[in-house]
Amino acid sequence: MEHFPLKDKAAFISDMDGVVYHGNRVLPGTVEFVKWMEEHGKHYLFLTNSSEHTPRELSVKLSDMGVTVDSSHFYTSAQATASFLAKQRPGARCYAIGEAGLYNALYEAGLTMSDTDPDYVVMGETRTYNYERIEKAVWLILNKGARLIGTNPDMTGPKEQGIVPATGALIAPIELATGSKAYFIGKPNPLMMRHGLHRIKADVHETVMIGDRMDTDVIAGIEADLDTVLVLSGVTSEADLVHFAYRPTYMMRGLDELVEHLAK
Repeated sequence: MEHFPLKDKAAFISDMDGVVYHGNRVLPGTVEFVKWMEEHGKHYLFLTNSSEHTPRELSVKLSDMGVTVDSSHFYTSAQATASFLAKQRPGARCYAIGEAGLYNALYEAGLTMSDTDPDYVVMGETRTYNYERIEKAVWLILNKGARLIGTNPDMTGPKEQGIVPATGALIAPIELATGSKAYFIGKPNPLMMRHGLHRIKADVHETVMIGDRMDTDVIAGIEADLDTVLVLSGVTSEADLVHFAYRPTYMMRGLDELVEHLAK
């Protein structure tokens, strides 16, 4: 298989949290990286496991931080989940626990909300997490036969204040109480990466995956046969690498070092 130097890649797929920002703080190199891709006519997609925000909200979020990116350059685990469910069961009923990004994606895929007899219980990141909603989800799975779906398997995510619980941690009580194992759509599920590659019409040999997590971003890139860049600006540290049997193609401190590399 032919491997292109990074600057000769035709397409770039990048995670967001821990790569381009922490919370509402843009990370070094983000502005320059987007500018470089635009100036060199690269195809690019921000592929995020976070299901909280819609592509439009993510575009506005970056704009507020001084980075201009059209909403078409974003693809979320909520969108991938909605697409998967719509293909599995068109018009399916869902009991969703999440934020606007998840609800909007489900509605746009032609799915409906139901808290009485849903086909699926769908969990994403949420700040309205409470015992009542967990209890409801457990009841629907045990008594109505709803299947359990998670937008992504991440146990934690990086925020300005530090590491916070993510979908994998939030859904665990439902799994334990029902004995059901959730099916996760987000990275490292190959579905998410295939969706992303299809959206930008990219060839795997000419595409690179950039992320801050070995257990989702890097492994997703490796399993899709992409070159990978691990940035140390988010969850995974260099010391963590001893725990993984695989390695990224490149390891850099952040997008700022990547931009320096691309400029050579």
